[in-house]
Amino acid sequence: MSATIRVVKSGWVELVDVNALRLELSNVTAGYGSRVVLRAISLTLGPGETLVVSGANGSGKSTLLRMLCGLQQPTSGTIQYCHDGMAYAPEQARHLLGWVAPDLMLYRELTARENLHFFAEVRGMHCSDMQIDELLERIGLSGRGDDRVIGYSSGMTHRLRYAYALLHHPPVLLLDEPTVTLDAQGATVVEQVVDAQRAVGMSIIATNDPRELRFGDYVLTLNTA
Repeated sequence: MSATIRVVKSGWVELVDVNALRLELSNVTAGYGSRVVLRAISLTLGPGETLVVSGANGSGKSTLLRMLCGLQQPTSGTIQYCHDGMAYAPEQARHLLGWVAPDLMLYRELTARENLHFFAEVRGMHCSDMQIDELLERIGLSGRGDDRVIGYSSGMTHRLRYAYALLHHPPVLLLDEPTVTLDAQGATVVEQVVDAQRAVGMSIIATNDPRELRFGDYVLTLNTA
């Protein structure tokens, strides 16, 4: 598959220490059997920047994000995150990553608060109820923290995925189909999250919604031909 990168915006970078955080892809190729999905993708992303990965279904958007978070290995090429003078392969960088995707599973029999307390403990963190309430308010679930997730709408569940991803203040935010199932208010929350991420790191967004191209400083367009 071929790919092109174009600049969408400029002048948005807020961080000045360009050596503190960097994502580097070098000749990354991925395939399934004889079918090549991604071919020789190379790019560098720095702090305060947002990359949008666009393309039709089957062009490799989700495959690329799965490789960036260490859930899948490239067929060839290298991916690394540089942070505070250290270089990490994606599977070593999960402390740096926040991940949102439509198939990210939450515990439906638990409340939102219980889910977030559990995931915090898994990460070796402690979060107070006040911190969780502030996070839920940020993503538009204020007052719903003690409701079981099984009673959430699909849009509310997707908002909770953002709370999960932001729980540990990750410097790298990876969003696959970021506004799927969300209403207009939810889409505004996502835009606010992406804008706020510029002050603390970077975002990589995979989407086939042309309205979401505006989120990016750069757009990587994947082609199926």
